[in-house]
Amino acid sequence: MTAAEGTGSEEMGSEHPAATVDTVEAVVRAQISRALGGRRGMVEAAVPTLVFTIVWLTTKELRYALVASVTIAVVMLGVRLAQRSTVQFCLNALFGIGIGWLFVTISARQGGSADDQALAYFLPGIIYNAGYTLVLSLTCLVGWPLVGFMVGSVTGDPTAWHRDRQVVRLCSRLTWLLAVPCLLRVLAQAPIWFAGRSGAMDPDRAVALLGILKIAMGWPLQLAALAAMAWVLTRNKTPVQPAAEPA
Repeated sequence: MTAAEGTGSEEMGSEHPAATVDTVEAVVRAQISRALGGRRGMVEAAVPTLVFTIVWLTTKELRYALVASVTIAVVMLGVRLAQRSTVQFCLNALFGIGIGWLFVTISARQGGSADDQALAYFLPGIIYNAGYTLVLSLTCLVGWPLVGFMVGSVTGDPTAWHRDRQVVRLCSRLTWLLAVPCLLRVLAQAPIWFAGRSGAMDPDRAVALLGILKIAMGWPLQLAALAAMAWVLTRNKTPVQPAAEPA
């Protein structure tokens, strides 16, 4: 769902000419950097959640909190459009808010209290990270690690990398490292969410903690994992094998 601190702003799926890279490590570094927005992308991901949490805790008005988070995301989107730069990360933030708002609406229709609705805003993130952890882990367990397909997108053959055991091992290690932040978020946030929902913890405290953890365990934790990935990537030079040209 990132290198020690990328500066690229294109999407991960962007094609890269095979001639410009000659190792798997170089391919993965280039592809991951395109999934990041640098410092600005981190801000655009974190600020809407921060605004939601602060407004909710100070006003106890869920609608105000939701509108404020949407407003700040739209403002950042407008700035991006005015500067003619990528809007990917602003749109990601708006999409996340929209999903959170949907869960809030569902909670309200089910008769949930204001506290229940505020907690519902954080539930999609927990579900997303649990699902992402499961998917990444399964790709490693079945021997088709997700990072391998980044290599395939460059060589021109999406599955040729799988014939090289050395590449498969490298991609498995990198995919496990991508899964770690998602797993840690679930382990830290899910118990708080359930505690706030059940009344074992004061709901306001649960919302505050979830807001803090969502930000603290977002980009910072991802960057820590990617620092570990960068270390792995600097240790070896696994040759890329481009797909053979058609006869």
